[in-house]
Amino acid sequence: MSIKNTSRLRRAKKARANIKVQESPRLTVFRSSQHFYAQIFDNLGSKVIVSASTTEKDLKIKSNNLEAAVEVGKKVAERALENGIKKVVFDRSGYKYHGRIKALADSARDAGLEF
Repeated sequence: MSIKNTSRLRRAKKARANIKVQESPRLTVFRSSQHFYAQIFDNLGSKVIVSASTTEKDLKIKSNNLEAAVEVGKKVAERALENGIKKVVFDRSGYKYHGRIKALADSARDAGLEF
């Protein structure tokens, strides 16, 4: 594993220690070089309640750019509201709150999720 990825996972571990104290579901993001994923876990982090990604056929997104992150954020927020989830804790998985991560969070907030 690269030093960059190891550092990211270390940052994520520290942030998740604080997130576990809170009683809300957790919105987690993951970005690869080709795709973008978002999942909402339950309080314990053991069960995925809602997910959305750029690999889904109904989104029809071919790239992993800012517009794709916005669409994934909207889709995960819509699905969460359908399942009765209104308030979540945002887990950025050790990534900087910038660019695609920020775009996903802003679009999820605009669609109705509370962070």
